[in-house]
Amino acid sequence: MEPGFSRPALAAAAVSCLLLTACGSFSIWPFGDSAPERSRVPSDATEYQCAGGKRFYLRSMDGGNSTWVILSDREFRLDKVASAGATRFGNGVTTLEISGSEASLSDGSATSYTACKAAGK
Repeated sequence: MEPGFSRPALAAAAVSCLLLTACGSFSIWPFGDSAPERSRVPSDATEYQCAGGKRFYLRSMDGGNSTWVILSDREFRLDKVASAGATRFGNGVTTLEISGSEASLSDGSATSYTACKAAGK
């Protein structure tokens, strides 16, 4: 006699596997129907809503001497640069200008985000 499973046991195991894969709503998350959705808003960041339905997030760093810009497709750091009037941050290519309650973010010669206001303000 060969060691291992009998044919009826193997058939039962195969049928069980097929039945389990047919259950589309099967979840191993132990706390309810599904895993909680993660927030799309970065923690400790200010949301800016702009013209054209665009938005970005800013996180202040180094005591206000730099800022972390969070776009939907990338993130990067901008350092404070000398400016008369407005608060300006840049990295040689991208510039963020904050004047009063309005901000703009330009990438090279094309301004990408205009008429931006902090959400809730």
